[in-house]
Amino acid sequence: MQSMKNCFEEYGADYTGTMERFMQNEALYVRLLGKLFPSVELRQLGETLMTGNQADAFDAAHTLKGVAGNLGLTPLYEAVCAIVEPLRAKEKRADYPALFDAVQKEFMKAEAFWNALKGGE
Repeated sequence: MQSMKNCFEEYGADYTGTMERFMQNEALYVRLLGKLFPSVELRQLGETLMTGNQADAFDAAHTLKGVAGNLGLTPLYEAVCAIVEPLRAKEKRADYPALFDAVQKEFMKAEAFWNALKGGE
């Protein structure tokens, strides 16, 4: 099994900064990361985008952005930022489905990262 630091690097996350936030407690990090799956916010984001409810879509995306940022999930955080900002500005855009697809793909990669950390791969 590869080291936790190597898993972080392969995923594209900042091991040092993230572990500072978690007081160098890798077990705590893995446990808390696991609470992200499945994500109520991801489901809500998809549903609210489909119905055109931008206010609720923004709330879900903003929450997911904060969680991803605090957990050091840089690729997911960046994908969510791409959808949060236009929602914040209340922009009417045709590319929200594509932006959401990018978030979903990064979410799946984050889940694979979690599985690698807990030795599931």
